[in-house]
Amino acid sequence: MDLGLKRELEEKVRAGVRLTREDGIALYESDDLAWLGGLAHEVRTRKNGDVVHFNVNRHLNMTNVCTASCAYCSFQRKPGEKDAYTMRIEEAVKLAKAMESENLTELHIVNGLHPNLPWRYYPRSLRELKAALPDVSLKAFTATEIHHFETISGMSASEILDELIDAGLESLTGGGAEIFDWEVRQHIVDHRTHWEDWSRIHRLAHEKGLKTPCTMLYGHIEEPRHRVDHVLRLRELQDETGGFQVFIPLRYQHDFVDMQDGKVRNRLQARTQMATGAEALKTFAVSRLLFDNVPHVKVFWVMHGVQTAQLALQHGADDMDGSVVEYKITHDADNYGTPNKLTREDLLDLIRDAGFRPVERNTRYEIIREYEGPDPLLREAPQPMRV
Repeated sequence: MDLGLKRELEEKVRAGVRLTREDGIALYESDDLAWLGGLAHEVRTRKNGDVVHFNVNRHLNMTNVCTASCAYCSFQRKPGEKDAYTMRIEEAVKLAKAMESENLTELHIVNGLHPNLPWRYYPRSLRELKAALPDVSLKAFTATEIHHFETISGMSASEILDELIDAGLESLTGGGAEIFDWEVRQHIVDHRTHWEDWSRIHRLAHEKGLKTPCTMLYGHIEEPRHRVDHVLRLRELQDETGGFQVFIPLRYQHDFVDMQDGKVRNRLQARTQMATGAEALKTFAVSRLLFDNVPHVKVFWVMHGVQTAQLALQHGADDMDGSVVEYKITHDADNYGTPNKLTREDLLDLIRDAGFRPVERNTRYEIIREYEGPDPLLREAPQPMRV
């Protein structure tokens, strides 16, 4: 990138001028990660100061049986497979209670698209989970699942959301987005929920007062222009509804665990490389710069590894997700010893070590507790690290 274009982009960012599609592609073409990180850090600081948000949550996957066979997915199983499972609601409630810990604030629920479970299973599961954990927010179901519920129930998404909200739903999850551009999507997704239905369902959720996350799965067969297109579609929908509270870039994973049983379910694996740490940081930085109307950008440490997650906090991210105990969908983030669990104290230490002040939040990004920041005698003010 020539110096003139760099200065032009810097001026636009600092003046709060919205970046264009061409700007986004140009940012991805830059090989100056320190410069990109510095710009993104300016924006995240302007929006969120020296704060890094986190919450105390647990993940619950009630079934891995799925009608879809998405090319990247190692989680799904077909009926009758040896390790396919579906929990009875009572079993799911028992497991959720066992996950309960001091000041747990969120239960994150995502499932396969089960071909035989009746619609009533889902609102009933929320009602019983809410009764068992009345102070815990239920963040449940992707737009893909809501679309599936329309098929099995004969109800509209609006009616489905009304019933789920009545049962205790506080937020949808952001999954099912992957990459929206059909040029890529047709090769990676094996379900019916594409941009038109994904956006329709989140628009409805926002109209009903729900705040939802949005995601992007990157680092597989897509190109930077597809990432830019993905973010700009979400940005346009956010202009309309204002209902997205956080954007979450999710790093595509190779199949490290299931390959040990001789089955590599990830059909992209033979022809893809996972995104490097530098590519991950560039994706966070460009996303923060483009997505000017979403307040938060989250780094899901399970999918990026702890060290890359800390660096992402200095390249545009301001949220480090939660103290996940087990995440079945992607297992180990980078095959280099990423832990299965981070406690509240672990997160506090990691955030402070990266140079930021930890703030515990709930699902709606309401502040629960603010903590002391890093010792100013031990560390200078955070700046983007060179990698």
